[in-house]
Amino acid sequence: MKFFLNCLGNWANDYALIEQAVIKADQVGFDGIQMPDHYMWHPALNPGPFIERPDRNVTLETWTALTYLAAKTKNVSLGTMVTPIPFRPPGMLAKRLSTLDVLSNGRVVLGVGAGWVRGEFDGYGEWSEGKTRVEKTQEGIELMIKLWTENEVNFDGKYYKAKGATLEPKPIQKPHPKLLFGGFGRKMLKLAGKYADIVFIPPPPPGRPFEESFMMAKTMVLKTAEDNNRIDKISIAAGEPGPDTRMPEFDLRMFSKQIESAVKLGAQYYLVVIPRNNMLVENVERFAKEIIPSFK
Repeated sequence: MKFFLNCLGNWANDYALIEQAVIKADQVGFDGIQMPDHYMWHPALNPGPFIERPDRNVTLETWTALTYLAAKTKNVSLGTMVTPIPFRPPGMLAKRLSTLDVLSNGRVVLGVGAGWVRGEFDGYGEWSEGKTRVEKTQEGIELMIKLWTENEVNFDGKYYKAKGATLEPKPIQKPHPKLLFGGFGRKMLKLAGKYADIVFIPPPPPGRPFEESFMMAKTMVLKTAEDNNRIDKISIAAGEPGPDTRMPEFDLRMFSKQIESAVKLGAQYYLVVIPRNNMLVENVERFAKEIIPSFK
């Protein structure tokens, strides 16, 4: 089992704590860290305790922050949960991530999403309905993979185009940085089966049985992967979906039970959400000491 420290947040006012937690995770044996990739957290469209904070829109640009953290760490993968692909020009995102993969010696994990915070799309880009965002996500990923793997790219898509594009240096990871997909949506699960290296299947909404929902999503991903001759390239991840939602307290026994269940369901990764408070760094160390060795 590999462990990613998830949902650290990207609020500027929390950065000192985030940096300490990431450095500690790197030192004590976590395999990766993940930050959310949002410019704005719109309260009317996305209710929840972590959206209600007064500084909800005082955010760091996540990939810039991860580049800085790459210089502070040596071992952990650096990624997002998740990056909305339609939010930025995918060619420029591919260049940014290739640069970070080179500087970090191959530690980038791109969390892939279609976007869901309409407020930030309205503020910084263009909002589209769900079907279009999924189509843009697929087309954007296809363009990025070409830029990462081909010498010269000519791409004439419905939403994105490239003429004579060269991306050098190529990423350290071959054929390209790891792609992590997450969620329950059928269209995104099928995209995951076609493109993902890691697929995060979160706990279902309240009222839906966990194991049944997990296995249905996993089956859909693996069936699509098999149809695309890449069944051996998919790893499954389990864990908690977001900060301070289902786990308000740090309970090692609960972690152990949840990870045991994830192992039985065939997960190879576990995304760890540790409450973001003044005990975060200490609890990262406790988790690494008391939980990780039991599942390695």
